[in-house]
Amino acid sequence: MASLEHIRHSLAHLLATAVLEHDTGAKLAIGPVIDTGFYYDIQFSSGFSDEHLPKIEARMRELVGSKLPFERIDATPAQAREQFKDQPFKLELIDELEKDGSAISLYQTGSFIDLCRGGHVDNTQEIPGDAFKLDKIAGAYWRGDSSREMLTRIYGLAFSSKEELDWYIEKREEALKRDHRKLGRELDLFTFSDLVGSGLPLFTPRGTVLREEINTFSQKLREKRGYQKVWIPHITKKDLYETSGHWAKFGDELFLVKSQETSDQLVMKPMNCPHHQQIYASQKRSYRDLPIKYLETTTIYRDEKAGELLGLSRVRSITQDDSHVFCTPEQLTEVYGEVLDVVKEFYATLKMPLRIRLSFCDPNKPENYLGEESLWQKAEDILRETATGAGLDFYEAPGEAAFYGPKIDFMATDSIGREWQVATGQLDFVQPARFEITYTDKDGTEKTPIMIHFAVAGSLERFLSVYIEHTAGNFPLWLAPLQVTVLPVGEAHHAYAKEVTEALREKGMRVELSLDDSLGKRIRAAKVMKVPYVLVLGDKELEARTVTLESRDRGNLGAIPLAEALSQLRDEVETRA
Repeated sequence: MASLEHIRHSLAHLLATAVLEHDTGAKLAIGPVIDTGFYYDIQFSSGFSDEHLPKIEARMRELVGSKLPFERIDATPAQAREQFKDQPFKLELIDELEKDGSAISLYQTGSFIDLCRGGHVDNTQEIPGDAFKLDKIAGAYWRGDSSREMLTRIYGLAFSSKEELDWYIEKREEALKRDHRKLGRELDLFTFSDLVGSGLPLFTPRGTVLREEINTFSQKLREKRGYQKVWIPHITKKDLYETSGHWAKFGDELFLVKSQETSDQLVMKPMNCPHHQQIYASQKRSYRDLPIKYLETTTIYRDEKAGELLGLSRVRSITQDDSHVFCTPEQLTEVYGEVLDVVKEFYATLKMPLRIRLSFCDPNKPENYLGEESLWQKAEDILRETATGAGLDFYEAPGEAAFYGPKIDFMATDSIGREWQVATGQLDFVQPARFEITYTDKDGTEKTPIMIHFAVAGSLERFLSVYIEHTAGNFPLWLAPLQVTVLPVGEAHHAYAKEVTEALREKGMRVELSLDDSLGKRIRAAKVMKVPYVLVLGDKELEARTVTLESRDRGNLGAIPLAEALSQLRDEVETRA
């Protein structure tokens, strides 16, 4: 059977065939394979919309059933230009191939011929006729250049079987229901304002509870292992980032700050590590002091392109639960062991399974990285040994390293099977040497410490975009912005309801007393806001000093004595169940 990539590539050709039959004046651009199928960029001579897709798709199925072979034709630049004399985008590609000295190949399927490197199925009968679907259309600039022609991009889905296609569509529909931007509005978690600016989220009281609880949990896990809080300002001289190497690498992504008092060029900080190194450098350090572990939750700023901003997933103000450890080479195993323990406990509590990506440098692009090759090799060997020694499920990813060092990236799988990069532990031999920070070793010599950059949630904004979708907004009790709603059945129960509400508040619960509207509407409102528990109070509850406990996740738990209910709810919060 043909590979899925070849099936997808072949379907792109059949799409172009059907389009040219529909619009003989259409101009074809490119039709590559993507992770879920394929697309083709086309300039139509007349209008084209989603309404045309069923007709095009039906014609593609006819072509699949026609058992058409894919035949390669090698061509000279002149022959290719003659073949595509009415196709300006193809002519531009041919010019580039000729300039590069690349071979030019065409592929013919039936009467359709396209400029293409291959590969394809040998015959359209190899394509599962029920495992593809035209999906949607979108606009796309030719070559991704906004000064060039706007084309129509037709997306298609394609998989090895109908079952896989149906599974993907079902999962995608579920993902749309869980979209954190949609849930953020519905659950009143965060908002954006044109007056504030794109990519600058504003968190409501409810959303702030969520992010503060996540941050508190992250900090407690690290403080338990000796991490100490520090604080740094939000602006700095650019000299700091010139020394660290960030200015040369990311200078065009920084927000610049103009001072009315000094000629210094200031920037909004895009990273915290250079600042934390200056705290380390403020004193003489001995090997006895190490490891030194700093933590800080603080906001950094990056001038992301407007077209790349997406809800909380990609923002310009990024709040990190950041940590930096300065240690000796002999302490690396211990420090990374703690990193692994913290991350595993954090994500196990959030019910997100993990695997490990070892993000190494790309050996073919040494110019992208700072530091000596021998140091990089040493650092990568240490991370590989650490992951192996811990018995972790890991894989290696060349080209994913930071510019100053390799890293362990933790990949979390959400409840609908998507994988996200979350926590990270980055090993850095480079920056401490650039800042010339040292410690006095046992033999009295000055040595450069190793630095580990460690984040548990990473960007709180991006983490929350993942976690909101993972839970579909059904947050566990300890994280829920509103934990309990108290619902008296009638006015005769208001006094008892206020007593119950106050008792819950004294236990530290986030509780709301709901009095207005009918009981049915108040129950529905609590369900819409995904409140974990509802306490219903009527005549029986008042008389027996009980509460009827309704769980969002487990249904009606029946009448429970008030003291028992308070203890049960508090235990669930404290254990982060």
